[in-house]
Amino acid sequence: MSFKEKVTKDQFVLTLEVEPPKGVQTADIIKALVPFRNIVDAYNATELQGSIMRMSSLGMCALLEKEGFPAILQITGRDKNRLALQSELLSAYALGIRNILALTGDHPSVGDHPETKPVFDLDSVQITLTAATLNEGRDLAGNQLNRKPDFFVGAAVNPFATPMELELLKLKKKVKAGARFFQSQPVFDPAQFKRFAQQAMAAYPQIKIIAGVMFIKSEKMARYINEHVAGIQIPELLIERIRSSHDKKKEAVEIAVEIASQIQEAAAGFHIMPMGWHEQAEAFIQKITSA
Repeated sequence: MSFKEKVTKDQFVLTLEVEPPKGVQTADIIKALVPFRNIVDAYNATELQGSIMRMSSLGMCALLEKEGFPAILQITGRDKNRLALQSELLSAYALGIRNILALTGDHPSVGDHPETKPVFDLDSVQITLTAATLNEGRDLAGNQLNRKPDFFVGAAVNPFATPMELELLKLKKKVKAGARFFQSQPVFDPAQFKRFAQQAMAAYPQIKIIAGVMFIKSEKMARYINEHVAGIQIPELLIERIRSSHDKKKEAVEIAVEIASQIQEAAAGFHIMPMGWHEQAEAFIQKITSA
């Protein structure tokens, strides 16, 4: 059963974030994903996350599909105008990629090439609408396509943004544009995630929200996120648990499992961001699926 089929049939899904290499060594990445085969439903290849130059999401997704790992293409408006975005989407479909996640993209000033000129011709809502328009068999100029694609379109959501009403309004725009699944920022406040998910699902029952899962790898990492990453706030209690733990990897998994158990009924699935901790991602999946 495909990722789209599982989501639309209300089956709980697991997605895993894959970071393309800064170079062309992909064998180790594919090898690390082998234990997740037939367990994880789809794999997000990030698109120049943090505006750090790496292999593209399109290139990584093509490799994932070739190796039998269903891919989710992340496509952003940071680097491409509407011509290039439509061209990339058509290319992705021709390469066997059926799932996309529309994002605006991080500003280049935060990355490793800060002198880069941004594009931002289209934002995440407009990219979502672009994919939906291509699905209808025409481009943004109204020209007919020679055979139309059939993308399953998703977008990002941040249940922890304030005010919540503004984030719900952004979600409404993305739903109207054609988004059918959403992947959230990492969840560290279960109560707030549930409040947001309940309101969103009540208003738009046709959508599914997949909750983000991130492991707190260290106190330093947690404090960096709190100071520099908008929309994510790791509670001091959780930071202290990691700081004082003798086995930080095990503790990070336990924290993730505790949070997951509190939000599982409100989520359509979990989006796991391992950041190199694939063994911990395996342990997390084993614990939540055996509970």
